[in-house]
This record gives sequence, C-alpha cells and structure tokens, in this order.
Amino acid sequence: PQAPSTRNDIRDCSADPPYLPPTATNTTARLAVLRGIMRTHGVHAYIVPSTDAHMSEYISERDARLGWLTGFTGSAGTAVVAQDKAALWTDSRYWTQAERELDCNWELQRTTSIESIGTWILKAVPAEGNVSLDPFLFSIDTWNSYSRALHGSGRTLLPLETNLVDQAWGDQRPLPSSSEIYSLPAEFTGSRWQEKVAGIRQRMEQHVRRPTAVLLSGLEETAWLFNLRGDDIPYNPVFYSYTLLTNTTISLFVEQSRLSVAARESLRSGCPGPLCVELQEYGQVSAHLRRYAQGNVTVWLGTEYTTYGLYAIIPQEKLLEESYSPVMMAKAVKNAHEQEMLRAAHVRDAVAVIQYLLWLEKTVPQGKVDEFSGAQHIDALRWAQEHSRGPSFQSISASG
Repeated sequence: PQAPSTRNDIRDCSADPPYLPPTATNTTARLAVLRGIMRTHGVHAYIVPSTDAHMSEYISERDARLGWLTGFTGSAGTAVVAQDKAALWTDSRYWTQAERELDCNWELQRTTSIESIGTWILKAVPAEGNVSLDPFLFSIDTWNSYSRALHGSGRTLLPLETNLVDQAWGDQRPLPSSSEIYSLPAEFTGSRWQEKVAGIRQRMEQHVRRPTAVLLSGLEETAWLFNLRGDDIPYNPVFYSYTLLTNTTISLFVEQSRLSVAARESLRSGCPGPLCVELQEYGQVSAHLRRYAQGNVTVWLGTEYTTYGLYAIIPQEKLLEESYSPVMMAKAVKNAHEQEMLRAAHVRDAVAVIQYLLWLEKTVPQGKVDEFSGAQHIDALRWAQEHSRGPSFQSISASG
C-alpha cells in the first residue's frame, strides 16, 4: 500500500503549505462566524451532532448542520468547536471520506465515544468554561452521557435553545420542505387511524401508571398513527411533526398548509369530539407541552426518539418513560392485511432484482456497466413497478 503522503485524494496537513484535495471544503469563514456567535453567548465549546430533532436515521438538507459546518457528508459524526481548535469524531466507515472532505481546521478523531469527546473538551475548555449544545438535537441518553463526562470538572453543560450553527448558516440554510402531506389509501393500511387511536388509548387505560397522554416525537410514529405520508427526508415517507394524544384530545403539530384536502378532511372528520385532531403549528410543541405539564398529568414517551429538550420540559414525577412509545410498539406488530401488503411489495421488488440480474449477465461481459450505472439501472427497474415510491436508501453498490 502507498504511504498516505503520496495519495492526492486525501488532505495532508503536515505539508507546507498544507495539501487539500479538490473534495475538501474551506470552512475558515464558517468557523469564524460561529466562534463570534459563541463569544456573544459566553460559550467556550459547542457540540454539533449529525441528527435532527426527531432522532431520525436519515435527515433533510436543512438539518445537515454537521455537513455544512465541517464539509463532512457521512451519515454519522459529532463535531466540537472550541475557540482555538475544532474536531470531528466518526467511525471507521468514514475515516477516508473525512480525510477527503475536511480541511486543516479540523482534527479527525477516529472514535465515537462520548468519553473521548469529553476528554478533548476538558483539554480545550478552561475550568469554569461553558460547553453548549442545542438540547432539541440530543437524545436523553446522549445528554446524560455528556453530563457525566463533564461532571465535577468545573465546566458547565449549558443547553441553548437558539441553535448557533443555524445562526451562522443564516439565509444560506435550505428552506423547510413545502411538499404535500397526503393520506395513505385505505387499501394499504389495514386499519383506520381512528381504530389505531382507540387502541393506544386502551393501552393507556390498562397501564398501571394510568398515563393521561402519549407524546410522539419519532416521525414514523405520527405518520403511522394517522395513515399520512410525506417526503421531507430522502428515502423516508415521513413529514416533520409531533403528536400529543390524551384520553380525550389529539394535538398534531405540523405545517398545516401542507396537508392535502383529503388528509385535512380525514383528520377533522371526528370534530368536535375525542376523535377530532386539533392542528397546531409544528413550532408550538414546546409551549403546548409546557402548559399541559402544569396540570395533574402523566406523559408517556419513548426515550429512544425523544430529545432532551422536550423531555426536560416535563417534571420528572409526571413522566412515564419506556424505550419505545406504545405507538412504536403497536406499529411493530403488523396486522394480517399489512403482512399481505409487505409480501406483495417484496414480490414486486424481486421481479425488479431478477430483471437486474438478467441485465447484468448480458451487459457485464460487454464491459458496458460500472457500479454507478448499475445502481441507476436497478433504481429504474424498481421505479417501473406498480406503487413504487423509490428506494429506501441510496444504493450501496460495489464489486471487485
């Protein structure tokens, strides 16, 4: 293998001047703006994750804060910016990619452990310094891990609801999705949303703690519950939303103008009454939850998909925490009709794969196909199948 210094597709920060491949992003100006904003907030280090406010596996361009700040476009990583240095942590899938995309403002840390991030922060931040993050972008577990890593060090973990990267990004940040949120046709669902809501309310009544509400943060939870779909995130049929479901009311936090006429009619068909969905603006969820939590209530939530920002609004004694919400558990158990639909989808997909294998047998010997054109061809074959909404992730195509 070649010595790293002779490769021209990765950066060499030890050279004078440093060598950067054409794939690297110049982040000097972005970091200068962010550090200026950090100073005005009295922040000594700022932590930037690769997630969104719903702990989604995939994110939209608007939520790609880590990518914009660092130039690194891998799907998993954490950046920390201090006043005089900055670092990116990512796993071994992405080390080569990071060396191609980062400029020399960034140290690459070849680990993902929060202990390692904590150790770096303790060296970079003076005692009595503030370490800050957006609490609406971190899971409860991750927040607690940072809290433990800094505990007793004299540094303060300071949640800031204003996202400092968004401030630095300014009007260059991509706009929110404006595409339509639509109803899934009844033949695909197996049960009406009203039946699903009734089932969840039954679980609430049967639970020993008798919760008064269920809070849904995972995007697929709300999409499944109301039989709605969207395309706010590539490869995922979801839309930005939260739901607060109580014994007698349903609040759906969503950009209302994007609901199709049919979707809106479906949600409002039970009004007034306990099956009436009250539409609230997406950005109002925190304020609404704060008001609700003042009453004699118990809020049931799944910790895997709830951010620390929302979790911290609810007093501890009013919380019922489980790893997954009752909606996620109900969604995991497919009814007979859903099972039939799954099998039918797999048969249609198998047809596309068999067509693809036949095509490969003919074209590979002719030397006319590479990984990229092959990936494009199988996508086209899948799109041609009835009911296709596109692939579930970008083709990971490799050979040899």
